[in-house]
Amino acid sequence: MAEAATNDLLKPEGETTDASKSVFNLGAVVGDLTIEEDASSNDISLEGLQQELEECKADEVVANILSKGVKLREYTKGVENNLRQVELDSIQEYITESDNLVSLHDQIRDCDVILSQMETLLGGFQVEIGSISSDIKILQEKSLDMGLKLKNRKVAESKLAKFVEDIIVPPRMIEIIVDGEVNEEYLRTLEILSKKLKFVEVDSMVKTSNALKDVQPELERLRQKAISKVFEFMIQKLYALRKPKTNIQILQQSILLKYKYVITFLKEHGKEIYNEVRVAYTDTMNKVLSAHFRAYIQALEKLQLDIAGPTDLIGVDTRSTSLFSRGREPLKNRSAIFALGDRINILKEIDEPSLIPHIAEASSKKYPYEVLFRSLHKLLMDTATSEYVFCGDFFGEESVFLDIFSGPFTVMDEHFGTILPNCFDAIGIMLMIRITHQHQLIMSRRRIPCLDSYLDKVNISLWPRFKMIFDMHINSLRNANVKTLWEDDVHPHYVMRRYAEFTASLIQLNVDYGDGQLDLNMERLKMAIDDLLIKLAKTFTKPKLQTVFLINNYDMTIAVLKEAGPEGGKIQLHFEELLKNNTAVYVEELLVEHFGNLIKFVKTRASGEEGSSDKAAITVAEVEPLVKDFGSRWKAAIELMHGDVITSFSNFLCGMEILRAALTQLLLYYTRLSDCMKRIAGGSALNKDLVSISSIMYEIRKYSRTF
Repeated sequence: MAEAATNDLLKPEGETTDASKSVFNLGAVVGDLTIEEDASSNDISLEGLQQELEECKADEVVANILSKGVKLREYTKGVENNLRQVELDSIQEYITESDNLVSLHDQIRDCDVILSQMETLLGGFQVEIGSISSDIKILQEKSLDMGLKLKNRKVAESKLAKFVEDIIVPPRMIEIIVDGEVNEEYLRTLEILSKKLKFVEVDSMVKTSNALKDVQPELERLRQKAISKVFEFMIQKLYALRKPKTNIQILQQSILLKYKYVITFLKEHGKEIYNEVRVAYTDTMNKVLSAHFRAYIQALEKLQLDIAGPTDLIGVDTRSTSLFSRGREPLKNRSAIFALGDRINILKEIDEPSLIPHIAEASSKKYPYEVLFRSLHKLLMDTATSEYVFCGDFFGEESVFLDIFSGPFTVMDEHFGTILPNCFDAIGIMLMIRITHQHQLIMSRRRIPCLDSYLDKVNISLWPRFKMIFDMHINSLRNANVKTLWEDDVHPHYVMRRYAEFTASLIQLNVDYGDGQLDLNMERLKMAIDDLLIKLAKTFTKPKLQTVFLINNYDMTIAVLKEAGPEGGKIQLHFEELLKNNTAVYVEELLVEHFGNLIKFVKTRASGEEGSSDKAAITVAEVEPLVKDFGSRWKAAIELMHGDVITSFSNFLCGMEILRAALTQLLLYYTRLSDCMKRIAGGSALNKDLVSISSIMYEIRKYSRTF
């Protein structure tokens, strides 16, 4: 309204002024202000007015006033008039709307009354809600208290129910314990009785309860009755083990293990009775197994084949032993004393079933002792494994096994105590040592340690016996009577063959073990046979026969070692070196025998350098007899050499190899003779008598084809 009044005030003036007056005239305005200033104008300073007006030029109202030249007093009056008019209009408008205002006032008063009533009502509700909240809190506290009481009562009920269940003795349980047969139901009842007995003994609160005074006598009577009944039952089952031809393992697995809880019950609630059952079982099994092994050993002894006696040694003369000492053994088995042969197959059959004596006896077949040894220990391992596992399951004590097998171990020890002192079969004992090692591996794979100490003891007892027999063989070679052993025959000696077979057998048995002690003993044996063989060779009067004898024996030894396998090692290399050296000696001796003059000339005369001052010059007369002699009989001499080799060496291949070496050496000697003739003055005159090298090569190839 003030803006409208201001516009109304400005509008008449704007309509009467022309365009020239629209321009702001600061001097005119100031002039008017100067003329109409009141008495107090003397106190007003106009300093800075121009600057303030410049600053107010942006204001729209001030700009209009200044531009139109309106006077301030008139403008103020106009504004006041406009305000008065607006006030009057407003009053008139209020008067016009008075009825509506009265109605609005009445409505407001009515609303205020209603709101006051609502406030009163809500206040009442608030009070009631507060009361309900207090009641709910009380109910919540009561609910928590009731929940806690309920929980405690449930805990008490469960404990009381368990207590009643654990301590009460049902009539059915009494009936089964007293009158029932020992079966699966009886075992289940024993478990329940055991729980009740443990409950009474362990829980300290139960001992102070009045219920125990009523129940404890009944529980004690039931315990005694159950112990008495199961003791009689177990004794009857153990007596069944003593019956002849009883399969103990089937009885253990199918019957006794079903009632192993009986042993647990006795161990927990009847220790004295448990000890009686344990003693009864160990005593029964000790006697049964001892008798079983004793009978089996007696049956095996009937199948034993005696291989060697105290005189069956490498260096003992076979002709010096009595014929009566051989009568118990077929001659075809004598070779098994020193040669391994098929006996090594026992190591491949290590896990085969044990021998059944009556079946083997029916076939009238005899076996070396190592076969019986393997069979006996196979039975021992299987029986011990079964019994060890059963004792662990049934009694839960390893000491039970040791008590049971103290008897069988004694039977085995007695048996070996009689066998080993009378055993002189070194090959058999070494086989038993290897069998024992294999059995130890088998038990290790089974994870059954019960025979560890026993097998170690067997191994410890076998090695000294083997060493003793081995030393007997060495001493037989060292103390051998050369005159008794010597035979006027250059073929391999039977003592050397024994040595070769014996050594090859031990080498073969040591392949997978690398026993250094055995290698050392074989080295000692080799030195002894070397000494004896040299002594035997020296009994021949001719050096050539001595060499032939040595070559035949060395060749045979190498052949035997190779047949045994490629593991001859140092021993085979030793004899190959000896064979090589003696072959060279024989070749030289053979050539000297048939071409002595030629070889002597080549070694003494033709070996010197041409023009040497310390030797006389070789003449045609000196060489001519040699050339003509060689040309006239060289083929016949080679044929004689061939015949000599064929008759001297038992190994045809070795003889042919020696003959070829001799012919090759002869060719070298003759070549040196031919070279010597070329350096002799007038030597070309003998060319017609020379044998061509090709002719000699042809003869060598001819015998090589035969080879």
